[in-house]
Amino acid sequence: MNSKSTSIWFLIAAVLFGFVYFWHRHVSAPPPDTHVLAGLQPSAVTGVQIIPVGAPEIAAERTSTNWLLTQPVAYPAQTAAIESLLDSLQKLTFATRFSAGELRAHPGASAEYGFDNPQFSLVVTAGNQRWQLRVGNKTAPGDQVYLRVVGEPGAYVADAAWLQTIPRTADDWRDTALVDAGTDFDGFVLTNNARGIVIELRRDSTNHLWRMLRPLQARADGDRIAEALQKLYAARLTHFTAENPQADLTAFGLQPADLDVYLYHGTNAVGFHVGKSSTNDPASIFVRRDHWNAVATTAKDALSLWRGPVNDFRDPHLLELTAPVAEIDVTSTNPLQSFTLQCHGSNDWSLVGEKYPADPDTVQSFIKLLAGLRVAGVAEGFPKDAGFVQDVVTAPDWKTYGLAAPVRQITLRSAVGTNAVIAQLMFGATQTNEIFVRRADEDFIYAISLPDYAQIPEYGWQFRDRRIWNFTPANVAGIVLHQNGMTRHLLHDGPNQWSLAPGSQGIINPPALEETVHRLGGLTTIGWIARDISLADLAQIGWNTNNLQLTVELKGGAKDTVDFVREYPEAHTALATTVLDGERWAFVFPPVVYQYVLSYLTIPANVP
Repeated sequence: MNSKSTSIWFLIAAVLFGFVYFWHRHVSAPPPDTHVLAGLQPSAVTGVQIIPVGAPEIAAERTSTNWLLTQPVAYPAQTAAIESLLDSLQKLTFATRFSAGELRAHPGASAEYGFDNPQFSLVVTAGNQRWQLRVGNKTAPGDQVYLRVVGEPGAYVADAAWLQTIPRTADDWRDTALVDAGTDFDGFVLTNNARGIVIELRRDSTNHLWRMLRPLQARADGDRIAEALQKLYAARLTHFTAENPQADLTAFGLQPADLDVYLYHGTNAVGFHVGKSSTNDPASIFVRRDHWNAVATTAKDALSLWRGPVNDFRDPHLLELTAPVAEIDVTSTNPLQSFTLQCHGSNDWSLVGEKYPADPDTVQSFIKLLAGLRVAGVAEGFPKDAGFVQDVVTAPDWKTYGLAAPVRQITLRSAVGTNAVIAQLMFGATQTNEIFVRRADEDFIYAISLPDYAQIPEYGWQFRDRRIWNFTPANVAGIVLHQNGMTRHLLHDGPNQWSLAPGSQGIINPPALEETVHRLGGLTTIGWIARDISLADLAQIGWNTNNLQLTVELKGGAKDTVDFVREYPEAHTALATTVLDGERWAFVFPPVVYQYVLSYLTIPANVP
């Protein structure tokens, strides 16, 4: 190898060495860590201290579930507020760093930067790790702050926005919730000292319905309890006072308290006590949580539903549906008002002993009506407790209220022909504007308003399928109208083609007639009024031979006829009758179809 080749190889090696050195030094080297508190992990932090100058220390410790204030008071802390501070500290980076030498070169730096008398010191503990941060003055513009980590040389300048997460007083970190909104409570004990009563409520673990256990065994108002809980979860403590455990609680109406509330989740209990209204704010009341010395205020409305007499917490509904209804049995002292409805499949109902099917919508409305029946005290015009008539009942009482032999009994079953009774209601005597009622599984006597009772259908035939006819215009041969002593015969000559039969006069609108017949083909009543009614009875309520009679002639020879008895202009409809299965039925004509009939299928008086 000659000297020239050797020189070339040395040159190449030198270039490669320079490239590698430059790459590692300037390109591939990791960027310097600019975090002020390097290695801080919020999830590992177990304690935080804030030490302000001239103010009490604020300290909090992490428990197994949450954070707890330990200084200057012991009280549950706001986890979110503490986690927000820790998150800010983890992300805190410096914009400028002064070395220890630079600080020594500037003799007045410690005082100028505010480290001799810091705004506050902050200590963060995570197991064996500990960070202590001194927060000095803000820079001249005010958007940055001088910082120093105790035990580390130098100092930092960092953005000052994170200072907003620092609490100024312990109240900034107090948990302001009266109770934990994440707890699914299943029991309550309320002691209303003003009324001298104790109310205990429990939720059944199987059907999740609420029951009252004290002062009597009764169904509880689940809707009221749900609303009361929602307000309780949203309640916030607004002002803290009386940290001294020896404070005179009488001044706040808390010894004894007006109301003691204990909430249970299994065997775990949370309690709080309610005092009198605040003098400075009548809309607020004093409260105190168990095991904590502080007295605080909260909105009076947040706890209003936890007050009240016993009956306010009882279920005002007569029944609750714990399973789908498969059979409804109605018995009455009037045999004509006794009937049984049975469900076949998901929603296919029949009326036992009748050829026609029952209308599913009418049955479901009946079930909904029964489920919505509430005791009389809930409605206007009744005393508040009017519906809870008597709780301690003896045998003679049943006769007094007409419940020894009820005038009507309604039984709901979850399976056809079995004893799977969901609920059974018995109705007795009437008094003023109410009727007495009881449940078969309870001894209590209730009362509901007569207007509510009047909504319950009296007869089985009221549940008949509301569809009256079922044909299409293509099946129609003609229509015969009788009205005001005249007759008009309309012939259907084809789609949208109509004419007057010989001897009939008038003006017709074929497209409108076609639409009217289309709507008549699916005629469905709003509701049945009477069954097997006579013409003599109809005459007493307005029917006469001048009223409109409409007969649809079908191509197979069958005829469907409807007689209009009486018009109700304010409802845009009329009372009408038709013959079904050999019986004349009275029904409410559907308003929309009736307007078509008035417009295109009538014979005006004094018109040829």
